[in-house]
Amino acid sequence: MTASSTGIGYAIAERLAAEGCAVLVHGRGRTRAEDAASRLRAAGGTVEVVLGDLTDEEAARAVAARARDWGAEVLVNNAGPFAEHDLEDADPAAWLAAMDANVASAVRLIRVLVPTMRERGWGRIINIGSRAATTPLPNMITYSAAKAAVVNMTTALAQHLAGTGITANTVSPGVIVTGSMRHMFEQRASEQGQPRPWTELEPLVLAEYAPNPSGRLGTPGDVAAAVTFLASPLCGYINGINMRVDGGVTPTP
Repeated sequence: MTASSTGIGYAIAERLAAEGCAVLVHGRGRTRAEDAASRLRAAGGTVEVVLGDLTDEEAARAVAARARDWGAEVLVNNAGPFAEHDLEDADPAAWLAAMDANVASAVRLIRVLVPTMRERGWGRIINIGSRAATTPLPNMITYSAAKAAVVNMTTALAQHLAGTGITANTVSPGVIVTGSMRHMFEQRASEQGQPRPWTELEPLVLAEYAPNPSGRLGTPGDVAAAVTFLASPLCGYINGINMRVDGGVTPTP
C-alpha cells in the first residue's frame, strides 16, 4: 500500500486493516509512517512499515522486495503527487517528473510483485488514477496525462495477466477532501485576496469546481470502500476497469 501514511492512502490502509488484512504502510518519512502504523495497531490492525522514495530506482527496489518477501497479495499503488502546470509552463522536466511519480513508480513495484502472485495463482493490483484521466484539467496538464497513462497501463496489464488469477484495476477518485486538497483551495483563495476557511470554501468548490449528481464532495473513505471491494475475493471477474469514485462528475462512460 504505497503512500499510505496520510490522506486517501491512510484511509485505504485503515479500511483494509479493519477487514482483517495485514497492511504494509509505506511512506517517505519515518515519523508520519510510524504514526500511521501506531494508529492502525491501536485499532487492532496487523501493520508493518516500509520507507522509500518510489521515484528512486534503488529505494523502489528495496520497497518492492520488502513487500514481496512480506508476502503481499494485494498491491495498491496510491503514490502519485500532482503539480499545477498548464501547457506553457510545463517544461519537459515537469512532464517526465509526472510520468515517473505516477506511472513508473507503480511499474517498479508491479514488476517485482507479479512473479510471486503468478506462483500463488492469485493477486490484486489496484492503481489509483484520477478523474483527470478522462476529463483532463488544463491547469494540471502533466498530472492529467500521467493518470491517463495509469489507466491505459492497468488495462493492458489485466490483459497481459490473463489466466493467472491476478486482476488489475484502476480506481479514479474525483474531488476528495483531503488535507492537501483543502490547502490548495485555501491557498488559491488567499492568492486572490479572499482568504476563507474551508467551511466557507467547501460549498463553493462543490458548486463551481465539482458539481455532481451526488451533491457533495468525496471523502477518503469513499475511495477506500471501492479499493477494498476490488481487493476482495468477490471481484475475481472484475478486471481491467477504471472505477470512477467521483459522485458522477465525469459525464463520459
